[in-house]
Amino acid sequence: MAVTRVFGARIKRREDPRLITGTATYTDDIVIPGMCYTVIVRSPYAHARIKRIDVERARKHPGVVAAFTGKDLEGKVNPIPCAWLIPGSDLKTPPHPALAVDRVRYVGEGVAVVVATSRHAAADAASLVEVEVEPLPAVVNQEKAMQPGAPQIHDGVPNNVAFHWKVSSGDVGRAFQEADVVIRQRMVNHRLIPNAMEPRSCVAAYNRGSGDLTIWMTSQNPHIHRVLLSGILGIPEHRLRIIAPEVGGGFGSKIPCYADEAVVAFCAMQTGHPVKWGEDRRENYLATAHGRDHIVDLEVAAKKDGTITAIRGTCYANLGAYLSTAAPGVPTILHGLMMCGPYTIPNIDYEVYGIFTNTTPVDAYRGAGRPEATYYVERLVDMVARKLNMDPVEVRRKNFIPKDKFPYTVATGITYDSGDYEASLETLLRIIDYPNFRKEQEKAWKEGRYLGIGFSTYVEICGLGPSQVAGAVGFQGALWESALVRVHPTGKVTVLTGASPHGQGEETTFAQIVSEELGIPIEDIEVLHGDTEMIPMGWGTYGSRTTAVGGAALFVACRRIVEKGKKLAAHLLEASEQDILFEGGRFFVKGAPDRAKTIQEVALQAYLAWNLPAGFEPALEATAFYDPPNFTYPFGAHACIVEVDPETGTVKIRRYVAVDDCGRVVNPLIVDGQVHGGLAQGIGQALYEYAYYDDFGQLLTGSMSDYAVPKASQLPPFETARTETPSPHHPLGLKGVGETGTIASTPAVANAVVDALQPLGIHHIDIPLTPPRVLAAIRQAQGR
Repeated sequence: MAVTRVFGARIKRREDPRLITGTATYTDDIVIPGMCYTVIVRSPYAHARIKRIDVERARKHPGVVAAFTGKDLEGKVNPIPCAWLIPGSDLKTPPHPALAVDRVRYVGEGVAVVVATSRHAAADAASLVEVEVEPLPAVVNQEKAMQPGAPQIHDGVPNNVAFHWKVSSGDVGRAFQEADVVIRQRMVNHRLIPNAMEPRSCVAAYNRGSGDLTIWMTSQNPHIHRVLLSGILGIPEHRLRIIAPEVGGGFGSKIPCYADEAVVAFCAMQTGHPVKWGEDRRENYLATAHGRDHIVDLEVAAKKDGTITAIRGTCYANLGAYLSTAAPGVPTILHGLMMCGPYTIPNIDYEVYGIFTNTTPVDAYRGAGRPEATYYVERLVDMVARKLNMDPVEVRRKNFIPKDKFPYTVATGITYDSGDYEASLETLLRIIDYPNFRKEQEKAWKEGRYLGIGFSTYVEICGLGPSQVAGAVGFQGALWESALVRVHPTGKVTVLTGASPHGQGEETTFAQIVSEELGIPIEDIEVLHGDTEMIPMGWGTYGSRTTAVGGAALFVACRRIVEKGKKLAAHLLEASEQDILFEGGRFFVKGAPDRAKTIQEVALQAYLAWNLPAGFEPALEATAFYDPPNFTYPFGAHACIVEVDPETGTVKIRRYVAVDDCGRVVNPLIVDGQVHGGLAQGIGQALYEYAYYDDFGQLLTGSMSDYAVPKASQLPPFETARTETPSPHHPLGLKGVGETGTIASTPAVANAVVDALQPLGIHHIDIPLTPPRVLAAIRQAQGR
């Protein structure tokens, strides 16, 4: 694609040809001679005491190589750890066995595993495993789980409370006493199930001679998986290799270290055979981490001019049956600290109870804590506007952090690096022609049509780092990122990144950054990732950090290449190093641009080493480890226009406009794609998706027949625009964009529906806004 400037160009993703032609290699495509297959036998009970597991019939089935129970793993496979230990929260971390031993605690928990020479033999043998249990009472609702007499899921965890975390600042009590308006509202942010195109999969191969174990797996962070699995399996880290081939989507669900991958690795080590395992979609719904699931009691205090003075709330976060890898950090650090939104709210008092239930464990799902916070804050802002009979736009303007106040430390203690919230909102209002819409709405109401508009002005914390902060909030790792840039003798470039992109497009955007910095054509640059034996240590892809942190490491490495190249170019051109300039892939002498060497010529001489300056090391490559000084804080303003059918409760989105500010943009085409995908998921939560358990702990939405993933036909054409406020501490001014659409869209849709139903006096409806739920609210308001 012909472009005049690489950084900022709308270049099509270089990854896509192999992905859309079926020539990419996913984990399930891995085939190794002598490979066997596993099936994990899972509990159909949400809570039960295991009395007996008999695998003898399964072991005798034709084609079966081995069968194991939890007792076979005891002393050989350590419990699955939690990697985010929130300090000051009385956190309790009960053991999570790779296979259940004495009790099962949710439907889908593994109790045994069968290894066979074919998938069919493994599945048939798994059906022969005899499991005798004593069913126990189950509890799936987090509030009920806290009550006296509720079933206790773990010993040593009274009332099933895993942690109690608080953030408080200012004089909240006084703010509420002096408020002109106080609004109280309970909100539910329901449970969601990630629906990556590729379910989780794993292949493990063990070399008994060398003691090396290689695991191909669907991972968003291979090095983190290597560290954790090393401890679980008792294998030295340098003997364990994790490879993430193509990963067909993650959305946070492929961050955690699951029991299943450890079980597969154990099977490979015990049998000496390479072993493959892969979920089907039903298994994926039961065994892969879920997201969200909050019940929150909220209060907001405001003055009659619309100034919001305080927010107070108690959040009950459902953690499922065990602490997943990052579970404690999602409803606390990534959620509670964002409860001020983009506003100058001076007083905050927010507490979170993390609660065990007999459900699938909960962990990060696209946005991870920030969509929940944005939903609560943006709904409260609209409620304040409604109570005061003010325009919701004016209430937002009244409370925005002013542009000239950045960096700004909010009441929860974090410091936003930059922002111009008014600019994104004004851009949005121009696009939608807001005054004209309100006239159209008045006319529609008079005609008996329920037309509404909802706004969401959000800010998010992403670009996850810095490492010192990560350690201070209990994350058991670092958040710097690595990059190695190698210019080959012929001037071609290989980039090795510790990030692990899986659909975000960094094979393109990282090549664009290198091309811009080194002046090398983008087609001459390859980007490699996902193999712990090949790439430097890195911390993976999540929290919109890949380009924000990994891209910064890449930039630093490129600058080091240029500095090294200047030394050699100065020697070759017989000039002073201070007189050498670099631009467009050429080193040249200041004031004499014809005296020049291309970077390709310099690279060749660096490898030939025939004529190097004293002390100059051969080759031309550089490694950088970038630890950001702060998080980044993208922001934006979204608007959703809906029409509600009062006879059916159906919500039709007529228009959706997103104005986002993610700092400087490497590739607008990829940014738009990220926003579009996020919007689909956020709208899905607002209107369709809902993971539902019955009182016995059975997942009633356990397939795509029951769990309503939105179809393309249910989504409107998305209109996107941007403002640009570069991050002041990032070397390229980048911020991150992978989660913005999900964070902003759910409250925009919810606010639009409630706005449409204003004439009926409806103030709040919990999401998802399904036709039966909306219709019930309409009929209740009408007295029917």
